[in-house]
Amino acid sequence: MQKNDCFETEILDLTIDGHGVCRVDGMAVFVPHTAVGDRIRVKIVKVLKHYAFGIADTLLAASADRIDPACTVKSCGGCVFQHLNYDAELRIKEKTVEDAFLRIGKLTPAFLPILGGNERTRYRNKAQYPFAVGKDGIATLGFFARHSHRVIPVTDCLLQPVIFREIAAAVLQFVRAEGIPIYEKKTGTGLMRHLYLCQGAHSGEIMVCLIVRTPIRKKLMSFAKQLQAQFPQIQSICMNVNPKQTNVILGDQTQTLWGRDTITDTMCGISVDISPESFYQVNTLQTERLYGVAKSFAQLSGKERLLDLYCGAGTIGLSMADQAHELIGVEIVPEAVENAKKNAQRAGIRNARFYCGDAGTIAAKLWQQGETPDVIVVDPPRKGCDAAAIDAMVQMHPDRIVMVSCNPATAARDCALLQQSGYRVERVQAVDLFPGTGCVETVACLTL
Repeated sequence: MQKNDCFETEILDLTIDGHGVCRVDGMAVFVPHTAVGDRIRVKIVKVLKHYAFGIADTLLAASADRIDPACTVKSCGGCVFQHLNYDAELRIKEKTVEDAFLRIGKLTPAFLPILGGNERTRYRNKAQYPFAVGKDGIATLGFFARHSHRVIPVTDCLLQPVIFREIAAAVLQFVRAEGIPIYEKKTGTGLMRHLYLCQGAHSGEIMVCLIVRTPIRKKLMSFAKQLQAQFPQIQSICMNVNPKQTNVILGDQTQTLWGRDTITDTMCGISVDISPESFYQVNTLQTERLYGVAKSFAQLSGKERLLDLYCGAGTIGLSMADQAHELIGVEIVPEAVENAKKNAQRAGIRNARFYCGDAGTIAAKLWQQGETPDVIVVDPPRKGCDAAAIDAMVQMHPDRIVMVSCNPATAARDCALLQQSGYRVERVQAVDLFPGTGCVETVACLTL
């Protein structure tokens, strides 16, 4: 097999990142924008030792799973399943979770049917648009092309509220009119880096955050008032300063230009404060279903001490606090911890306390102080739990561990480590928080 060779073949499987899988002369070939059952003429574009990549040169016969994509933008790489009907997408995500636990973790829990979303479009409550200079030399906003730092101009993303499109257009018009220079990563020059928008799904409140390389408060102040007058739903407009040459979006300094420092929303009936630094799941309605699964897996009776590791703004733990004797939350981001404390206070929850620090380190200190939990709920970042967190959980010997994860592979790995230390993975539930994309959430219930 060589580059530019062409073959007629059939797509046999689909990966979680949206690549169809076919076999040519015994070698696996990955082909984007295809569906299981497609008959295609594939053109080979890259050949490696054990597999190859191709493109669908011609669609000879379409799969029954195919639909016409609602969005014409393919190069941003976000919605890898928009050419499939939703049942087919859910089957892929369900299979991805099962394969991770069976193959990576060597685990055989009971797999519950995936919980799909009610909406495939307009469900996101957050957007982060990088600024860039277009080919015509004019400032633009959009999304990064897949596996690159090239910005694809996008006037509307079908995953986001329509009002985000309108606010983004107003911000871009202001930046162009004022001639504010766009940040260039290679040289570290320019000012405008990102536009960050967030909206409360239940409250409707909107936060606008302009990320800049150096402070330009005076230039932005008058525009902030104009923007809020144009969009009354906006309750907070702030400026975040990030002078570092880094891929990290937010810097360490945030200043409020207009309105409040945060916006407010409700999650599982709990009022929550959201700041630019807060971690807040992007699909509120599906997150409430996800947290409902975690709460049912925790099996709280009102007598337990509940430890919430990687707690963010405290939303998971606070949603369970009414059925726990005591809630302890641990999070490394200081702003998120302050949000969690305020969220508990506003909700009248008096049996909760929160610590700022590394999950494994704080958990180990609690164990040394004799504060052993009956149940642990853990929602780690995509890379999974670190070794210290796993060790601390095992040392504490809780009756149950509920793991919430956005990465089935690391969830399976971590669950396997816990099972080696005396826990049994009983049930696993997949939840689709991100329809159209190659992401799926997993909740696992482990018992001692």
